[in-house]
Amino acid sequence: MFLALKELKHNKKRFLMIAIIFVLISWLVFILSGLGNGLSTLAASTFKNMKADYVVFEQGSKASMSKSLLSNELTAKLTEMPNVRAVSPMGTIMASAIKGNNAGNEDKADIAIIGIDPGSFLEPKIIEGTGLTSDNMTQVIVNEAMKDDEGFKLGETFQLDGSMESLTIVGFVKDQTYNHVAAVFTPIAEWRKIAFAAPGSDKGVKEPVNAIMLQGSDIDSNAINEQLPGTDTVTRAAAVQGMPGYKEENGTIMMMLAFLLAISAFVLGVFFYVFTMQKTNQFGIMKAIGAKNGFLGKAVVSQVFVLSLSSIIAGIILTYGTAAIMPKGMPFMLEPKLVFTYSIVLLVISLLSSLVSVRTISKIDPLKALGRVE
Repeated sequence: MFLALKELKHNKKRFLMIAIIFVLISWLVFILSGLGNGLSTLAASTFKNMKADYVVFEQGSKASMSKSLLSNELTAKLTEMPNVRAVSPMGTIMASAIKGNNAGNEDKADIAIIGIDPGSFLEPKIIEGTGLTSDNMTQVIVNEAMKDDEGFKLGETFQLDGSMESLTIVGFVKDQTYNHVAAVFTPIAEWRKIAFAAPGSDKGVKEPVNAIMLQGSDIDSNAINEQLPGTDTVTRAAAVQGMPGYKEENGTIMMMLAFLLAISAFVLGVFFYVFTMQKTNQFGIMKAIGAKNGFLGKAVVSQVFVLSLSSIIAGIILTYGTAAIMPKGMPFMLEPKLVFTYSIVLLVISLLSSLVSVRTISKIDPLKALGRVE
């Protein structure tokens, strides 16, 4: 480590160039991962944050809420299934909320109406106002983004575009979005009035719902599917993947990150290799006077470790600085767990890249190296 720090101090400009490249790479990795996580959260935070373990869909719906239609009568049968602790129906539909009495496009807000049973485990925690009650079907609790971004207030009544239904905000919740828009939770009975307003749209299904959420551990999905024909039971994680566009969107971001990390490994490997080749004579002389391969290898790895760690920290600082000046609507969310994970990945990549240089050092012949020094 002493030799590594000594050389870093002696060749500041040369190491600074490598550090700048690494800082830019780590900055880009953190920015991209934050945007990917933000988009993912915006698309499915309602599903991700709900306290359900399994989801029962209609068979053939491919775990998609928009394609599934079940009868609420199934909830009674599901309650009797082994290991099922609690059951609650759910429905979703996209809509537009008209703010005030003006029907202009600028006063409309895209929303996702989520139908749930008031007081069930699907009802999110209230941060302002009150929760849903069964005696008032037109009350709703909404994501706080409707207050912060659209100006809706507690107690305000808004009308749905293309509908005669009006809903009153009785509470605000946090981190509840669905398909990139704010989630609006309403009693399941009111959701049915909105979703199946057109005659025949319920396809004759009694008390229709999109899916039924289950709480419980070690639930046998196959047993439920066999005992309840026409159903498809999946885990909550599989239900998230089944959301329209979620898998494709997330896959694109992950592929970009994978390419970026692969390119980073190649670029850093080349930098460290070229840097090592420039010092072939010095390493040869050190080996001639008794320095072991292990000693020189540790010195190189130590240099890479110090350089990489400093660059990653600088990249994190730049990322949070960038996040602070990003527009308010930008879907950027960089959690500490994500920062730690990608920091470790970048550190491991840089250390693995340095192993090429270590192998090169181990093959240096001291006699040939001395012959180059006149």
